[in-house]
Amino acid sequence: MKAVRTHDRDAGADGLVLEEAPYPYAGEGDVIVRVHAASFTPDELSWPGSWVERSGRDRAPVIPGHEVSGEVAEVAVGTTGLSVGQRVIGLTDWNRDGALAQYVAVEARNLAPLPAGIDHVQAAALPMPGLTAWQGLFVHGRLQAGQSVLVHGAGGGVGMATTQLAHDAGARVVGSGRAGSRERVLELGAEEFLDLGQPGWQEAAGRVDLVFDALGGEVLDRSAAVVGPGGTLVSIAQPPRVRPEDGRAMYFIVEPDRGHLLEVIRRYVEGRLRPLVGAVHPLDHAPEAFRAKKGTAGKTVIRVA
Repeated sequence: MKAVRTHDRDAGADGLVLEEAPYPYAGEGDVIVRVHAASFTPDELSWPGSWVERSGRDRAPVIPGHEVSGEVAEVAVGTTGLSVGQRVIGLTDWNRDGALAQYVAVEARNLAPLPAGIDHVQAAALPMPGLTAWQGLFVHGRLQAGQSVLVHGAGGGVGMATTQLAHDAGARVVGSGRAGSRERVLELGAEEFLDLGQPGWQEAAGRVDLVFDALGGEVLDRSAAVVGPGGTLVSIAQPPRVRPEDGRAMYFIVEPDRGHLLEVIRRYVEGRLRPLVGAVHPLDHAPEAFRAKKGTAGKTVIRVA
């Protein structure tokens, strides 16, 4: 099959090439997905887990891109819950090859049925932002209706999903980021926007029940003081170095979860959540798209089939 791979950990995205690769092996609990569309996270080749199996053994060469939309081509012995020909969407395991290929082996439990009528390109932009936002807000942040949430990096892919899901849940949402994303963030449900390039954003934010941080650094450090009593500071950028006086602070990495993904899909179908798709490229342009992704708006999606 054709796949985008890199053989050299030190080369990063510059080492990505389109080449022939072995058809994936499906173990017990797996399905083989014929990939229709896939997406990726720009810095995933810098993650240690991208280069080793769960056992810690080196697994180069590596196929990146862990967001997939496609159809089941093969069901392994012992796998239940999915059938050949079924449309599916999911987030693949970090310690296995990704979906920038014609086929990918995925644990069935990491996939959810994709309703008819949803375009595969749109679907491929959902798993990472949707699952990250869902788990940050409701699993780790324990957000409830009537509470307030400050979303740092609200103009990014995860930030936009977080803003929409928090607003949909009945929370008061304050978004932050660069001034250029103000209108988009307000359109997605934020009641207020804070320009992090201007002084005084901390005071303007007041106290909130939850801070969802996608930026890290000084913004994350200063956010501890914004968390109200009993509130939570959640970051996907780095472990918090400063903790709220009377609250919780945590860092998490998104995990595949069928139940959470079904919640995300339902909101998409009902028009309560929409992903932002930026550029769409064919598989043979994926290496260039991967290298060019930083600084562009929306999810870059690779159309495979």
